[in-house]
Amino acid sequence: MAPKKPPLVAQFRKTIECRGLVRPGDRILIAFSGGPDSTALLSLFLAVRGELRLKLALAHFNHRLRPAAREDEAFARLTAKKLNLPIAVGSGNVRAYAARRRMNLEEAGRELRYAFFKNAAKKLGADKIATGHTADDQAETVLMRLLRGTGLRGLGGIRPLAEGGVIRPLLEIERKDIARWLAAQRLDFRTDESNLDLRFFRNRIRHEVLPLLKRIEPKAVSQLGRLALILQDEEDLRTGPEGERGRSSLDAESLSRLPKALARRAVRGFLARLAGSTRGFTFNDVEAVLALAEGKVLTLRGGLNLRRDKGLIAVKPPAVDKARFRYLWDGRGVLKIKETGLAIKGRILEFRGTLPAPFDDPSRAFLDADKLEFPLLVRNREEGDRFRPLGAPGSKKLKEILRAKGIPADERDRLPVILTGTCSKARNVERPPRIVWMPGLPVGDAFKVGRASNRILWIERVA
Repeated sequence: MAPKKPPLVAQFRKTIECRGLVRPGDRILIAFSGGPDSTALLSLFLAVRGELRLKLALAHFNHRLRPAAREDEAFARLTAKKLNLPIAVGSGNVRAYAARRRMNLEEAGRELRYAFFKNAAKKLGADKIATGHTADDQAETVLMRLLRGTGLRGLGGIRPLAEGGVIRPLLEIERKDIARWLAAQRLDFRTDESNLDLRFFRNRIRHEVLPLLKRIEPKAVSQLGRLALILQDEEDLRTGPEGERGRSSLDAESLSRLPKALARRAVRGFLARLAGSTRGFTFNDVEAVLALAEGKVLTLRGGLNLRRDKGLIAVKPPAVDKARFRYLWDGRGVLKIKETGLAIKGRILEFRGTLPAPFDDPSRAFLDADKLEFPLLVRNREEGDRFRPLGAPGSKKLKEILRAKGIPADERDRLPVILTGTCSKARNVERPPRIVWMPGLPVGDAFKVGRASNRILWIERVA
């Protein structure tokens, strides 16, 4: 019988599984300040690392705001060295950045910090960026937004899974439980004295308002967290016309049938996914998207071009020549397709009987590596291409599948088609090369992962 996990580890594992925050084999970049929350986050990831085959790395950002900032950085470096983990360290002049952008220090620090984390994740090849936000942080955020004035969306607070692969695995764990864990594990951590400075609005909420609420209602933190989750679900429901979160197009016909308020909300959610936030978009921009006519192009801030094509509103890709490309690829590492600016990444993993993700995923594929012949051929689609997607009764013309999936015409010639059998010495008329996957489509049925599989080829579109 396997040893029973400590309660906090079990809760942590449940959160990352139920919320879909981590997949087996992921590379996780942990935002590590050295404080109690990030120290607990690191220790909990270490507790489940082997079980989930995770690769861990640390990222530390020096805000240059406190005398002890250099000591915090040294602590982060030492921690990484002791644990033999890669670490990325960065810094920025937050005070100067805040003055230049006319924002407060908290906002400026957050912008610089997350920009650094995303750049570090890209350099280290991390799939996710994990931050140490707790249930108390969620409660504080809800209260701050309530007092400053916000709508239902703002009261949704902090999301467990955010844009850019940012995850918050501690969001259902209270700070008091983290303190007990750190004491029980005898873990060293740093203390940020600025968290006691009552000049900051969040600190007044943390040290004055929230303790008062907990005296009135001991479950205040969890109740506020529950409210945030309910409103997040409500928000997701209201953005229904564009489908699941992350979809790259809007159905104009569905939008036209919605009440105007819901249609505007759907457009705002769509723009937020494309640009990272709705900051800078105006009411008139939203109205222009709703009024976009078939075949027309709308240019918004930052050079964002949207086009309506066959009832779908999507980003209009930059004009490129329909240059042909052909690459042989061993399925490992990043393959950059210079003709289109796209890239795919692959790795081969041992299969242990637990499927890592659904097969029908527009940006990644999981294939039985032993059913493939390497090297694979990566090329444009060609006239006459046929493909049998997962679960289909037979093959169909690839162009018909792409049309049915709603993939814009401009994208179809840019997306790579991945084939096996093109270099096989045993190739003959009865065994032509076969398509195994194309981004935006399910995997090929003949190459799906089954219980008898031993190795998985994981392919992911990364650009």
